[in-house]
This record gives sequence, C-alpha cells and structure tokens, in this order.
Amino acid sequence: MTRHTSPYRDLEERTLLFAKEVLRMCQSLPKSTINNRLIDQLIRSAGSVGANYREANDAISKKDFVHRLRIARKEAKETSYWLDLLREVNVELVDKISVLQQEAIELRNILSAIIQKCEVKSRERV
Repeated sequence: MTRHTSPYRDLEERTLLFAKEVLRMCQSLPKSTINNRLIDQLIRSAGSVGANYREANDAISKKDFVHRLRIARKEAKETSYWLDLLREVNVELVDKISVLQQEAIELRNILSAIIQKCEVKSRERV
C-alpha cells in the first residue's frame, strides 16, 4: 500500500528530523562555557523552525499562516547564525556542522518560496 502524505506533512517531518539532528550533534560537542551557551541558543532556534511551521499549518487565516511561516523562516536564519559560531569554535566538526547549516539554508529557502507563493496569490485576488 502506498502512503500518500501532503507536502505540508513532509516538511513537518523534515523540520523535525532537522531538529533531532541538531540535538544529536549538540550532544557530541565538548562541554565548555562557549559551547554550552551556543548550544542553548541553537537548540531553541532549530526546534522553533518546526514548531512554528506546525503552528502555521493550523493557522486560522491565510494572514496567520504567512505570519507563522515568517517566524519559522526567521528561526531558520537564526539557526544558521548559531551554527556559524559553533563551527568557529569546533573546527574538528566543520563537516558535520556544515551539513546542518546547509539544511537550515534549504529550509529557509523552502519557507521563503511558500511565503512568496502565498503573497502572489493574495495580490492576484485583489
């Protein structure tokens, strides 16, 4: 039996997997004052991407949907920032961090595309 899922649910799963990968990577980082502070920020922002995307899917209006997508996109950008800083102080994990950073950028781009599509549709209706 073929399982059909909506693209919205696929992106929910992708953002969840992203947050889980960030958690796993953070667990492998050496404990230090700098890492601990960066990890706290990174975990918050990476988890917030998916949480806000899920909230967007349950939005009560198109305006609310776009607003929550913008928050998710902002969190993806912030996640990329924290990964940049972590890479700076954990040079031995550059490859692993770079993979996560690329996923954060891709998620941001996907969210931007959805937002643009919604905005174009809104303008067409006017």
